[in-house]
Parts: sequence; structure tokens; C-alpha cells
Amino acid sequence: MDHDQEKTVRLIHHSENKKSIRHEDFIAGIAKGLTILECFGPERHRLNISTAAEKTGMTRAAARRHLLTLEYLGYLEFDGHYYYLAPKILKFSGAYLDGSPLPKICQPLLNLLTNQTSLIYSVMVLDGYEAITIARSAAHQQTDRVNPYGLHLGNRLPAHATSAGKILLAHLDLDEQKQWLEKYPLKRLTKYTHTESEEFLALLHEIKEQDWCYSCEEHELGVHAVAVPIYDSNADVVAALNIVSPTMRTTKDYLITHILPLLLETSRDLRHVI
Repeated sequence: MDHDQEKTVRLIHHSENKKSIRHEDFIAGIAKGLTILECFGPERHRLNISTAAEKTGMTRAAARRHLLTLEYLGYLEFDGHYYYLAPKILKFSGAYLDGSPLPKICQPLLNLLTNQTSLIYSVMVLDGYEAITIARSAAHQQTDRVNPYGLHLGNRLPAHATSAGKILLAHLDLDEQKQWLEKYPLKRLTKYTHTESEEFLALLHEIKEQDWCYSCEEHELGVHAVAVPIYDSNADVVAALNIVSPTMRTTKDYLITHILPLLLETSRDLRHVI
């Protein structure tokens, strides 16, 4: 490619994953279809044409065509009024969990932690505004409410209000943290949620320095959690390991004194195999 040709190349930059693509290689139709699917979530299980258009910025006609296409392909179902996700959508999450090495490597260690303590442990990664559960320990003879968030695989939680999310945010560069806060202003979920950006940045710095995070009732009342980073062999943080428990069952002192050392030990074990 000569100099004149180089000047005509137009690149599109993704603000979150920092990837770039040539404008001529970008397929807008795929992007719009996925934008429709991303409208679904824990707080929005169904979509009609008007809502899809509003949430994606498409015209009603364009939103209708994308919804119809996704229904035709089997990824959506329609009840005559609303569209909702079809089971086929799980094909992608299943393929990720089966193919990604991190969940497979973590699972036996998570199960071991649960066998030792009868608590539930999870591994989470950051995806935009949310932290996503990619591995979770199997519960054994649990009768109380030890899973307050519904921490099933693929569950998404607001990063700023969770211990795992704050661990992952703490290991971003300062400029990346500021960009994240600009894109995702801190939402109040309980009276304990952090909502001031400068204070939150200071908290993230403190979390990074101590290399663990305790969070109490920031996302849900009656629930607290501890998380530690999971490093790979290059010393990069690739995920967070956490324990979530009702405050009526465990105290802060118990989590930090007895559970945190187990989390740190497991994180060190993972570093040797990731």
C-alpha cells in the first residue's frame, strides 16, 4: 500500500475494547442486529418495535425488520405483542463456557472452596458497565439464601456496586477509569452505593494498593462480599474471584479474617496455570 492509499483508509474505533476496523470491513447490519439483542437483560425481558427503535436509535421500520429477521433465525420469539429471547441464544454462552479455558481451570478450585467453607464463590470478568459471572462453585446442601444476587453463569451485575466489579475497575489505567465513569455515571442502587466520581476513583486506587475489595450492601441490602484479582502469568488481571454472603450469616471480620486468605491463596494458585 503506497502513501496515498494509506491516507484514504478510514478506521472505526471501538471505545470499550479499543479495537479498530476498516470502515469498508464493518458490516452495519450485523452490528444493528446485535444491538437489538443487547437490549434484552435482567430489567428488560421483552421488546416491542417502539421500544427497540427507541433503545437502538433505529427507525421503527428498521427495528421491525431486524426483529423479524432475528425471529426468523430462531433467536427471538413473538407472542403477538412482544419479542423475547429464544433458547437458541444460549448456543453462544454455551460455546464460550465450553471453549474458554478460564472457567474450566477455575471450576475445581471454586468447588474446593465451597467444600471447605459451605459458601458460594464466583469468577467474574468486566464487560462495559457490568461484571459477568463466568464460573461459579457448586452448592452442597445449601438451605439458606447464600446466592442473593442469583449468581448463575452469565449473570451481570453493575461493576461499581460489587466487590468483583470494583477489583476489575481498580486495575484499569486512570484514564480508562475516567472514561468509564464518563460513559457510565455512578447510579445509586442502595443508600450505600458510591455515587461521587472523585471519591470512587480514590477508592479504586486504595483497592488496587491493598489488592482486595470488601463491599457491603452497595448493590443489595443484607448482602456483603469480598473479591481479589486473578492474575495471569504476565501479571495482568484477567478476572476477579469473589465470595458473596448474607450479612446475617457472616460478619465482615469473618470474611476478611478467614475467607480472604483462602481467596488470595486460590488466586495465587490460578496464576501458575493461566
